[in-house]
Amino acid sequence: MSLTKTERAIITSIWDKMSVQADAIGTETLERLFSSYLQTKTYFPHFDLHPGSPQLHAHGSKVVAALGDAVKNIDNMQVALTKLSDLHAYVLRVDPVNFKFLSHCLLVTLATHFPADFTADVHAAWDKFMSIVSSILTEKYR
Repeated sequence: MSLTKTERAIITSIWDKMSVQADAIGTETLERLFSSYLQTKTYFPHFDLHPGSPQLHAHGSKVVAALGDAVKNIDNMQVALTKLSDLHAYVLRVDPVNFKFLSHCLLVTLATHFPADFTADVHAAWDKFMSIVSSILTEKYR
């Protein structure tokens, strides 16, 4: 699966808007993840998972920064995400389904932050982008 030129432009355009709110979007995405998919909390026993906690804020920032790396390296996301893929597969051993949950929560967060911009085409492009990211992060599990 690869992104079209139009999809790449859409991803980059939303990223430009998203990046200035990266911390808030990352934190809100994780808050949605942990409140909607309770089983994801098991990977963070040492975190304060209450809304707005410093740990959620810090980790949300890391998640969005990793997505930023993928956007900046949209033609070579495989290389950009290889260390993250190794970490999740070999060290953290995160259940791969959690990446789909995270993707869904990010899409909802983007739609709430950018309602006028989050058209069907934007939704489809970001869903495809996040599917590619998820695929890269889970390929080491195979």
